[in-house]
Amino acid sequence: MMKIGVVAKRAGVSVGTLRYYEKLGLIQPSQRSENGYRYYDKNVIQRILFIRKAQALQFSLADIKQILTIREQGYPACAKVKELLNQKIYQLNIQIQQLNEFRVELEQYQTQWSERPLDQPESLILCSLIDEVQNYTREHLLTSFN
Repeated sequence: MMKIGVVAKRAGVSVGTLRYYEKLGLIQPSQRSENGYRYYDKNVIQRILFIRKAQALQFSLADIKQILTIREQGYPACAKVKELLNQKIYQLNIQIQQLNEFRVELEQYQTQWSERPLDQPESLILCSLIDEVQNYTREHLLTSFN
């Protein structure tokens, strides 16, 4: 059995991270002493490394919780991993499309503005280039970067 500090050191994470993982139900100590110390068995290191690898693939902690829960229920977890991976790829493709459209828009402004003279510092307008931007909405900005 290992105390939380030993687990943190061996897994390469902070004690705070382990407490957060415990709060989310991703890991559980095997036992607690009367004075509140957490004790973990050796298998927790493998579980933490799994969590870290999944995070490196951009799986959220909520995604990881789903995967771990499925496994704890006695079912194979890889089917859920594949499903989540497909969802991530789909979302990335949407984001790539949106970013490409935004890049084209920015390139159009770049071309339009390339020969424009600079505003005079005494002008009341901060920057006429930005002031002339059409079709700018908060929704556009949000969809461009989400």
